[in-house]
Amino acid sequence: MHVWPIPAFDDNYIWCIHDGHSALIVDPGDAEPVLKYLGQENLTLTGILITHHHTDHTGGILNLLQALGSVPVYGPASIDIPGRTNAMMEGDKIEVAAPRISFEVYEVPGHTLSHIAYFANMQANVVEPMLFCGDTLFASGCGRLFEGTPTQMSQSLAKFIALPKNTLVYCTHEYTLSNIRFALAVEPNNANLITWAETAKALRDQHLPTLPTTIGQELQVNPFMRCDQQAVINAAMEVSGEKLLPTPAHVLAVIRAWKDRF
Repeated sequence: MHVWPIPAFDDNYIWCIHDGHSALIVDPGDAEPVLKYLGQENLTLTGILITHHHTDHTGGILNLLQALGSVPVYGPASIDIPGRTNAMMEGDKIEVAAPRISFEVYEVPGHTLSHIAYFANMQANVVEPMLFCGDTLFASGCGRLFEGTPTQMSQSLAKFIALPKNTLVYCTHEYTLSNIRFALAVEPNNANLITWAETAKALRDQHLPTLPTTIGQELQVNPFMRCDQQAVINAAMEVSGEKLLPTPAHVLAVIRAWKDRF
């Protein structure tokens, strides 16, 4: 199984999951680069996975269907998305025949209330688990809370924290360098983060993606996945002036607000 990033807009990645013949597309905000890539690689579109309703993730759906014909379009059940055929909820399973792959659906509110993610555990054609998480989790960051609450985002990230550490994380924006700058403000002495900053910069200097990352790496370098770690708690208490932040959700609320004005 191959997963390829199709760049779109300024910093989006539209992920193409394919076996050399058949392809699934994740969050096609724009049809044109998808059509170009599928044509170049001689791939047949067999389905579309949507994580949330924002236009930069859904804007290309109808044009793809018009150009290539009807295919299943999976998306959140709790909001209307034009073109969606399959309404997905927490715990739903998706079985795709070509490319042969299965997913479990997680509801992960925070960035939006109806946001979902798709998890493919190890299986015949999947050597390492894969997570397609939209704008919930980023490399060294998390999505802005446009609709949800810090508690919801904390609970959503807890679902990801529980996944196998070798799970490959395919988020949908190249925000990594900006996120690292903030993460270093939170944890300036995090050796893993300092090393990752150098690696990520080298990748971007070569115009290469910093993705996918892994759950294991995010547990080492992502402050929003480390809200139970004393260094992150201390930074949150210092910036907020609070003497007690009793839960990871309280810590996340502080550092998310800090990131918004960073």
